Amino acid sequence: MKKVILTLIIGIAAAFGMSAQKFALVDMEYILKNIPSYEMANEQLSQLSQRWQKEVETINNESSALYQKYLQDKVFLTDEQIKAREQEIVNKEKEATELRYKYFGPEGELYQKRQTLMKPIQDDIYNAIKKISEERGYQMILDRAGSSDIIFASPRIDISNEVLAKLGYSN
Repeated sequence: MKKVILTLIIGIAAAFGMSAQKFALVDMEYILKNIPSYEMANEQLSQLSQRWQKEVETINNESSALYQKYLQDKVFLTDEQIKAREQEIVNKEKEATELRYKYFGPEGELYQKRQTLMKPIQDDIYNAIKKISEERGYQMILDRAGSSDIIFASPRIDISNEVLAKLGYSN
């Protein structure tokens, strides 16, 4: 009898605990689009990326031009000159590859610049979401934009506008 009562009490407590959990959604794409500093940072990264891409393309074009000239002149060159030209082409291709890696590699300058520009914005958003969560007692806040698993969610649980207001952007 004691086991039955204890099991019943634990079941009721678990049911109350489950029903008390609160969830909310945010739409990070929507939030980021409404933050001017994010748009400016994105534009700055885009311009930087395009400039660096042009640098890499210029070196690639130089390499291609060297190769074409080498093909045209090859019959007139000595073995030493052929080796020297081939080495020059290889060095130019290597330079382009190294520059591409320097700018666009996993720890490249574009990644570092993105971290520098975006991390403070992301931290501010995270802190605003955390404050709202603590104030309103949410156990979990999901990103609607990043989840293809959410088929439908009531707009009442979307706190994106509250996050923007907490950050000082009214919508």
